[in-house]
Amino acid sequence: MNEHSSAVRIAQVFNNGRSRAIRIPKEFEFDADQVEIRMDENGDLLVHPVKKKTLLEVLATLEPLGEDEMFEIDDSDLLPLDEIDL
Repeated sequence: MNEHSSAVRIAQVFNNGRSRAIRIPKEFEFDADQVEIRMDENGDLLVHPVKKKTLLEVLATLEPLGEDEMFEIDDSDLLPLDEIDL
């Protein structure tokens, strides 16, 4: 249970283009750009913030490239690294 488990607030519902939107009260603020919304069997809406994936989590979902999918890189026109000022 979180600190808001017993808190109840009335929120404003409004039209946003062709969708309905809900203003989330300040005390329920969360750090996320997206939410997952589900409707349970009673018609109640459940809203969960979507956690941003780390680079390692994203990379873990990728399939390895096959030999026929690899391509050659021509870097013959690049300067050697010891001649580049960083």
